[in-house]
Amino acid sequence: MSPLTRSAAPTALAALVLALSACSGPPPAEDPRPNRSPAATDARARPHAGTGPVLRAELASPTDIDLSWRDVDGAEGADASGHVLEFATDAAGPYTVLRYLPRGVTGHRHPDLMPRTTFHYRLRAFRGPASGPVDVALPPGAPGAQDETDENTDHGWLPPRTDPARTVRGRPLGPTGGGAPTDLKAAVKHANGILFRWTDNSSDEEGFLLEVRTRDASGYVPVAVLDRDVNAVGLITLPSEKRASYRVRAFTYGARSNVVRRTTGLPTGG
Repeated sequence: MSPLTRSAAPTALAALVLALSACSGPPPAEDPRPNRSPAATDARARPHAGTGPVLRAELASPTDIDLSWRDVDGAEGADASGHVLEFATDAAGPYTVLRYLPRGVTGHRHPDLMPRTTFHYRLRAFRGPASGPVDVALPPGAPGAQDETDENTDHGWLPPRTDPARTVRGRPLGPTGGGAPTDLKAAVKHANGILFRWTDNSSDEEGFLLEVRTRDASGYVPVAVLDRDVNAVGLITLPSEKRASYRVRAFTYGARSNVVRRTTGLPTGG
């Protein structure tokens, strides 16, 4: 990925190309999250037994699809930390992550899609404990001359990595917080850059989520999806994230939902 997304790491580029090829234009400004992850978690994570959420899809317009879902009472998704929504334009895949959504969100619109194309969707829960939060306050406003100089220098601190000194003998993730990441630290690298480090205490995580709560938000939302065993990553912030609270969540996946499909039509006036 380019530094204009969330980091200089290139590992999620293929997924980004697939996502953009399905749309008639660039992604909407209010929905940048899938393109900002320093590293994409492997979508082929091991399956789990259990009952997945029930997913529905409706055409909101000829080129917009609304997704909604609910967890079955008593099923494993009822205590989920959130859900990951995936899509494909072929029934056999490959599927691309559309978005990681926090607990309490039960719908999402996939907008501005390619006309006369069939889209396939599936959903699965993720769960796991989060670290304690860390507050970050970057300089407000646009970067100055020195900040711009700093931003054009080496960004070797941005890519996700594993620091052996911050990895301990892990324990399985548990519903009461067992295996949660600890000792989260945030180091300001320049006016828009933060380096995060934490201690990995889990033995069976399928990945980590870096989450943010901005000053005006009521809860945390994922901003970066990371592979298992990662315990350090850099982030290039958006303006709203310069003064915010951050935390890291270790997670595992739950059972997948049913697959739903809808075919787009012609744009209005087409």
